[in-house]
Amino acid sequence: MPEGPEVETEKLHEAIHEELEKEGGAFLRRVALTTALLAALAAIASLRAGATVNEALRLETAATRLQAQASDQWAYYQAKGVKGAVAEATRAAWLAAGKAPPEEHGAKKERYAEQQQEIQDKARELENARDEKEREAEHLMHLHHRFAAGVALFQVAIALGAVAALTRKQAAWLLSLAVGVGGIGFTAVALLG
Repeated sequence: MPEGPEVETEKLHEAIHEELEKEGGAFLRRVALTTALLAALAAIASLRAGATVNEALRLETAATRLQAQASDQWAYYQAKGVKGAVAEATRAAWLAAGKAPPEEHGAKKERYAEQQQEIQDKARELENARDEKEREAEHLMHLHHRFAAGVALFQVAIALGAVAALTRKQAAWLLSLAVGVGGIGFTAVALLG
């Protein structure tokens, strides 16, 4: 049984290396390197796109919860208003009958009006918090779209790099680089935004 290959590997390596150089080995290495860099940038942009959309969705959920709480406060506000109106109607009925109404009816109306003011302040505070969450979520969605555009451009650039490697056409590689720069631009704008 032979201990090593019968073919001399050194000559084979030299022949392969010469053939690669003839076939554009240096060009293929440049294409492979730039494509790998574009793939790494695409991965980073993709992760950031996912993170921003997840955070935007979390903020939208929080805004919805705040809206529900504000709606509850407004319903409570209306209930206090109805109670105040009932107290006033009862007081008016006493007055219409020519009798002095019990003091509690006037005090109830005033107490309900004070409570309404506190409830209204709380409802508006919740609405302001909701609006802030919605603004933040909207901003993050804009960033997400920029990251997503960057990812799409990186993917196109990688595909053009593959075409350049297969056809050994420098024009395809240069187009790949140009599209990749566009992806870098969208990603940079999103990172700075």
